Amino acid sequence: MNTLALSETFGSDLVRGIGAILLYGVVGLFLMFIGFYAIDLTTPGKLSQLVHRGLPNAVLVTASGLLSMAFIIVVAIFNSASDLTGGLITSLVYGLLGIIVQVVAVRLLEWATRIDVGHTIEQEKFQPVSVVVAAAHLALGLVVAVAIS
Repeated sequence: MNTLALSETFGSDLVRGIGAILLYGVVGLFLMFIGFYAIDLTTPGKLSQLVHRGLPNAVLVTASGLLSMAFIIVVAIFNSASDLTGGLITSLVYGLLGIIVQVVAVRLLEWATRIDVGHTIEQEKFQPVSVVVAAAHLALGLVVAVAIS
C-alpha cells in the first residue's frame, strides 16, 4: 500500500514561505510608494491630483512610471539573496537605488528631448508626446531592472 506522506519539514517550510511572501510584499509595496512619490516629486504638477481629474496625459505618464518602478522592484526581489534577511535587505537597497536611477534617467531624457512634461500632463486632451514620455519611463525602467540583474 502506498501512502502519501509529507516531509517532516513541510509545515515549517510552508510557514516560512508564507512569511517570506508577506515580507517581500511589504517591501514591494513600500518601494512602490517611494517610486510613486519620486515620480510625483520630480514631475512638474501634482500627479495624483491630475490623475484624479482624469487628465489623459497625466494618467499615461503616471501609469507608465508605476509600471517601470514595478519592473525594477520585481527584478530586485527576484535577484535578492537566498536567505530571507539578506534578500529583504538586498531587495530594499537595489529597489531604492533603481528608483533613484530611474527618476534621474527619465528627467535627463526629457531634458535632452526638450519635452515640457508639466505642460503636457496638464492638457485636457490627449497629447501624442505623452506616449514618448511613457515609453521613456518603460524603456528606462527595463534598462534599470536588467542592470540590477
